[in-house]
Amino acid sequence: MYKRSAENILKEALKISPSVLLSGARQVGKSTLCLSLDNAYRVFDNLTQREAALHDPIGYIASLPKPITLDEIQKVPEVLEGIKIDIDKNRVNGNFLLTGSANVLDMKKAKDTLAGRIIEIPMWPLSQKEVHNKAEENIIDILFTKGVDGFKSSKISYENILTSVVNGGYPEVLKIDSARGKSLWFNSYISTYVERDIRDVGELRDISSFIRFYNIIAPRSCGLLNKSDLASDANLSEPTINNYLSMLEMIYQISLLQPYSSNISKRFIKSQKLFMTDSGIYCHLLGINNANELINSTHKGDVIETFVYSELLKHVGYSETLPKLYHYRTNDKKEIDFIVEKGDKILAIEVKSSQTIKIDAFKHIIDFQNKSSQNILGIVFYGGDDILSFGDAQQQRYALPLNLFF
Repeated sequence: MYKRSAENILKEALKISPSVLLSGARQVGKSTLCLSLDNAYRVFDNLTQREAALHDPIGYIASLPKPITLDEIQKVPEVLEGIKIDIDKNRVNGNFLLTGSANVLDMKKAKDTLAGRIIEIPMWPLSQKEVHNKAEENIIDILFTKGVDGFKSSKISYENILTSVVNGGYPEVLKIDSARGKSLWFNSYISTYVERDIRDVGELRDISSFIRFYNIIAPRSCGLLNKSDLASDANLSEPTINNYLSMLEMIYQISLLQPYSSNISKRFIKSQKLFMTDSGIYCHLLGINNANELINSTHKGDVIETFVYSELLKHVGYSETLPKLYHYRTNDKKEIDFIVEKGDKILAIEVKSSQTIKIDAFKHIIDFQNKSSQNILGIVFYGGDDILSFGDAQQQRYALPLNLFF
């Protein structure tokens, strides 16, 4: 079993809050992590448990042994009222650990969001640090506390990096050796878990339209979100597009990255950027099955950027520094893939899929640094092996190898 970066966060949250929601996509390892704790356990995939909870949610919660783990809570959001009442009668930290493959706190059926009574912890597919038994290493914390001096390059080949990108982070996929086996797993995941969870979280009248939409948005990962274009291409209304996007966010299949803005002279693009949250599912939807196919794909750059985003999402979410993550784009088309901000410190991050790097890769980072009075560390992740300085007397800029994520 993999050591998970969320484990220590989860245990700390249970010490300080009467209820904790561990949320994330299906098959990321939520149940496995929860079963390692010394809690009673109920799962709402079980029809008997679900029926009892729906019939009398308040009585059902009152009758449970505590502390209790309630798995797949999105299937019976009605029990949140019972949990609220139980907590208000007898507030004991750690009594309720809830898990869900959808963000139950955003669901329409959830009448009470347990405000002031719950801590939410998103859990993502495996990071490469978790895969390589380094769950305690957090790139974001290192960059904000030690800077580039806190890193050492890993000994992993470019081909192996690309193979990991194609595999993604779902634990079950990493157990499968053959490309066909992985493809079968991804197909099954989409047709069972994704479709089932979409039905759980919202009204879905036309599953074929949704699947068509799901396949249309996949090649748009890393792109600015244009809902009118999506509606036109999918032959769907804009309200339907909004509904599908919202549901895919709720089940953690996509992430909409907010734009960065400040008072730096230029006007900023206000559009969100759309990302698939797992590079393995992304590659599967693009028909990329191995490292060689990725190298020759016209989508290579977007796939690598999606991979880096998924890794940053995990490291930011599990970090102690808890910074904010944005994208940067101005009206005059100056673009930086990611901005990570904490207080007056900023990481400006570009992603390149090539194994070599030139100063030109930093041109928009340099422009950003020159226009800002804040402390900005410029970073370009690339496919090479070495940590290289491209800075000057005024500003720090480094090319960092993708192998630092491993």
